[in-house]
Amino acid sequence: MSQNLTYHVNESKKNDQCMHEVLKDLPEFAKAYFRAKDSTTSPRTRLAYAYDLRTFFQYLISANPSFHCRYPSELTLSHMEQLSVQDIEEFLEYLKYYHPNDDTDRTFINTANGIARKLSCLKSFFDYYTRIGAMEKNPAALVPIPKIHKKEIIQLDPDEIAILLDGIENGSDQVSAHQKKYLDKTRLRDLAITTLLLGTGIRISECVGLDINNVNFRDNSIKIIRKGGNEQLVYFNEEVQDALEDYLECQRNKMIPEKGSENALFLSMKNNRMSVDAIEKMVVKYAKIFVPQKKITPHKLRSTFGTQLYQETGDLYLVAETLGHSSVETSKRYAAMKDRKRMAANAVKLRSES
Repeated sequence: MSQNLTYHVNESKKNDQCMHEVLKDLPEFAKAYFRAKDSTTSPRTRLAYAYDLRTFFQYLISANPSFHCRYPSELTLSHMEQLSVQDIEEFLEYLKYYHPNDDTDRTFINTANGIARKLSCLKSFFDYYTRIGAMEKNPAALVPIPKIHKKEIIQLDPDEIAILLDGIENGSDQVSAHQKKYLDKTRLRDLAITTLLLGTGIRISECVGLDINNVNFRDNSIKIIRKGGNEQLVYFNEEVQDALEDYLECQRNKMIPEKGSENALFLSMKNNRMSVDAIEKMVVKYAKIFVPQKKITPHKLRSTFGTQLYQETGDLYLVAETLGHSSVETSKRYAAMKDRKRMAANAVKLRSES
């Protein structure tokens, strides 16, 4: 088993442990649903479903006193049979702005995307019990998915990519002396990460999971674990190669990793494997300094790569394969939207030329 796979196995174990705790708060019958989902979904996806269902069941016992249940774990399939379309719709309304019943002052707000995801979870959940004959009807089946408004894809233009990478590599007058002193310590690492994300389009979790032996400079490739758990080779260009080699030679190989992070490619200042959160904050930090006009995250760097790849090749299947999309439909978002919009703008003449 590769070290890269070991990292992702450990992450799956953490999700499984969280799942075990969340299941304690769910009705006993819910366990059958998650057993059925085990072979078709990732641990992270199942955990997200479990959190969504816990929110739903907590809402039910607080909003429907006729159930006479103090805890979600006391709910039964008989209770579920009593639910109506209106009950589900009222839950969706509740999700827009709510306070969980956990003796804290926390407030949660769900956008249309969040509500749609939770409704999809409920549809899947009740559909399972109707399919196996444990329920006669799916109370969520007739509830329409909220309309999701498409957002403009935020990405970096070529000149902005250069500004960002040059800023990380060479520093800038835009940072204080104190910031520069700190940034100098991580400059090679941060440049390698940002260049890798922009040059390959890999996900931040895939970047975090990389070990040194997953990098092959003989054919300029990295071995990553995709969301579904499959290993895949992703190739990179000379710019990425240079950034990785500089980081490895001048920084990473001189560091003494903490136990458990010996093989990690990217290390924190505490010599532990960098986390998803740490890389997220790092990218956002540099973006605010060097390209403040756009709200850039690691996912936006992925969007930038996807759009550029399509513009250069016009091959949606290549984009889907390279980015690890399960469907070409996902990749269509990167299909030269800006160029088409510019074409539309130039097609309309407001004044005829004399």
